[in-house]
Amino acid sequence: MLQARPDPAGTLAAARRLASDVRPGIGSPAARRALRRIRRLLGAGAAGFADLGGAVTWSGSGAPGPEAASLVQDVLRTEAPQGKPPLLALPLPVRDELAGVLLVAGPVRTVAAREVAALVADALERGKLEASAEHAAQAELRALSAEMSPHFVYNALTVIASLVTSEPDRARELMLDFADYTRHSLARHSEYTMLAEEFHAIETYLALQKAVLGQRLQVQVRVAPEVLAVAVPYLVLEPLVENAIRHGIEPRSGTGTVLVRGEAEGNDCVITVEDDGVGMDPEHDAAILAGRGSPGSVGLANVD
Repeated sequence: MLQARPDPAGTLAAARRLASDVRPGIGSPAARRALRRIRRLLGAGAAGFADLGGAVTWSGSGAPGPEAASLVQDVLRTEAPQGKPPLLALPLPVRDELAGVLLVAGPVRTVAAREVAALVADALERGKLEASAEHAAQAELRALSAEMSPHFVYNALTVIASLVTSEPDRARELMLDFADYTRHSLARHSEYTMLAEEFHAIETYLALQKAVLGQRLQVQVRVAPEVLAVAVPYLVLEPLVENAIRHGIEPRSGTGTVLVRGEAEGNDCVITVEDDGVGMDPEHDAAILAGRGSPGSVGLANVD
C-alpha cells in the first residue's frame, strides 16, 4: 500500500507563515490565523493562546473547558509544560519572561507540540526585538529633531554680538554661557545624566533667553540638594523649559515668569516646570501625548 510522502517544503512554508503571523504577539489580529496553522501542522482538533491573565483565545472545535483553565494557571505559576495528550499546555518564554501559554487539544505528539511552542516563542522574541529597534529609531529621530533650535541660536548670537562693543564683559559672560550650553547639548552622553548637570544646563539656557527677551522674562530655579545626584534621562528637562518660553511667555505681552523646581517627595524626585504664559489647551496637550501632535511638536512627546 502506497503512503503519501511528507512534503518538507510545504511544512517549512507553513512554519514560516506561522512565525510571521505570531510575531506581532499572541493578542494580535493575526493570532487566530496562527492558531489555525498550528492545528494543521500538528493535526490538532483545537489550539489556543492564553495571555498572562489566563484568558484563552481558541481556534477549532471542541475547545476544552475547566481543565484547560487549570492547566494554564499551572503553567503561569510554574513556567513549565503541563498536561499530556489529548490536552497540552506549553509555556511561551521570551527573553527569560513568560509571554503566554500555547494550548493544544487532540491526539498530537508531545515532541511535535513542543517544537511548535519553541517556534512560536522564537517568533514572539523576534517581534519584540523588532519593536524595540523601531522604538529606538523613533526615539533617535525625535532626539535629533529636539536639538537646539536654530531660532534660539540665531537670537542668542545676535544679542551677544550687539553687546560686544557696549558691554564687552556681559558679552563675554553670555558667550561662555552659550559655549557651556552647546557643550552639554551636543556632547555624546550616555542615556542618563545627573540632575545637577541638567539643572546647570537649564540655568545657562535661561541666562541666554533672558538676554534675548530682556525684562519680558523672569526666571526662578530651585533645586533641593538631596536630589542633585538623581539620575535622569539626558536632556529630559530642556524641552519643557523651552516650551514654557516659546509657547507660554513669548506669545504674551508684558512680563512672564518661568519656575523650575526639583524636590524630593518621599522616595520620588519630582521635577516641575511652570509658567504664567498664555497656557495650552488640555485637548491639544492630550493629543500631543497620544502621538497626534503636529510634526514639529517633538519636545513634550520626547519627554513622555
